[in-house]
Amino acid sequence: MAENLVAVTERVFLVVVDESPEMGNALRYACRRAKRTGGRVALLYVMPPPEGQQWGAVVDLMREEARNEAEQVVARYADIAATLTGQPPAIYIREGKNRDALIKLLNEDRSICVLVLGAASSGEGPGPLVTAFTRVGNQLRIPMTIVPGALSEAEIDAIS
Repeated sequence: MAENLVAVTERVFLVVVDESPEMGNALRYACRRAKRTGGRVALLYVMPPPEGQQWGAVVDLMREEARNEAEQVVARYADIAATLTGQPPAIYIREGKNRDALIKLLNEDRSICVLVLGAASSGEGPGPLVTAFTRVGNQLRIPMTIVPGALSEAEIDAIS
């Protein structure tokens, strides 16, 4: 049993990047926890695969455009993470479905020890990411922290 344990030198808090309003709360919480515990933040952006049965060159162009957009989005949040933690985050850009990409990443990178998601502040449910990832809870090897979307920055700072 002991041979399955992995030595982790720093705690890595993973945030799944999307354009939802609640993602900012998840990022702030993860950054604050990482800084207070001597850990690090990692960002995962999952690009949807190109749709349809286009010719190879069209699919390649669609992938390239999606990758450029992903890099721009992640760069904005990476700057925020670097400002809040004092160090650049680890960045992962993957293609596929959110759940599948997350599970694959967690199997590849054993240093990730906490998944941090933001819950929507509207009354229409917790949000698509929280809903998707709570359904795969038994496949996660790490704890998941869900940060309420209605919290203010001061409230996040107080609890992190």
